[in-house]
Amino acid sequence: MAELNRWIGRLATTAVVVLAFVQPPAAQQPGGSDDPVLSIPTFWDPKRRVERPPAGSVQAIRFLTTDDFPPFGFLDENGRLTGFNVDLASAICAELDISCTIQAREWDDLLRALEDGNADAVLAGIAITVAARELLDFSDVYLRTPGRFATRADMEPFALTADGMAGKTLAVVARTAHEAYLAAFFPEVGRKLYPTVDEARAALRNGEADAFFGDGMQLSFWLQSEAADGCCRFIGGPYLESRFFGEGMAVALPRDAVDLKQAIDSALASLFENGTYAELYLRYFPVGFF
Repeated sequence: MAELNRWIGRLATTAVVVLAFVQPPAAQQPGGSDDPVLSIPTFWDPKRRVERPPAGSVQAIRFLTTDDFPPFGFLDENGRLTGFNVDLASAICAELDISCTIQAREWDDLLRALEDGNADAVLAGIAITVAARELLDFSDVYLRTPGRFATRADMEPFALTADGMAGKTLAVVARTAHEAYLAAFFPEVGRKLYPTVDEARAALRNGEADAFFGDGMQLSFWLQSEAADGCCRFIGGPYLESRFFGEGMAVALPRDAVDLKQAIDSALASLFENGTYAELYLRYFPVGFF
């Protein structure tokens, strides 16, 4: 188990997978917009149909998650377990019309419980890696966190190209995947490195930088925060290269749980088609990051 925990990271970031489709994002999103236009991401191929396993083959699902990682899993003011992952697990079971339990465990206990047969599935952002796939199976990806650019709301929009960013200064956190991405794809654009994300975003807010590049989900929460004070907005669309941003979030499963994986994959696709996924996304991510 110690070797397994070394291989599997805390949070799956974002990725392009073989079957991943994203609706075109809004060109400019908030803070700064009184009428934001949100784009709901989808990671399911509309031409692919996942057949459900035979009736009765999956009668219940014991989900595990964590309660210390908002907005994915946390305790509300009444001490009730809630969050995006929690509600998604409930929606999966409702779609399959089966009973399920959703319990919170310490991060270090999640995979041990799965390995020991005390849980059927873990919905907690287990990183999808080559090493992890040798020991676990994963459902289809249900969420990714892309890299995104933000500028001040009072700036004229500019193209996210070498010519469009000529003379601009980009704030980015040093020694991160986002710095590496800029170095690889925007090598001619000036970058100002900061030791922390708070300092990098403050540089954008205070006008020390013309744009910031970082984790889209974190950025969406900052844009609506008091720290941002309505200063800034997204510009351009999501960047999803898996070499830099990981392979996304999926339900972790035992490798031999073929029927369970098929059932969960079919439920996820149905939840997108019937609008449930969009409702959950907007509930927990009111400033969309796609």
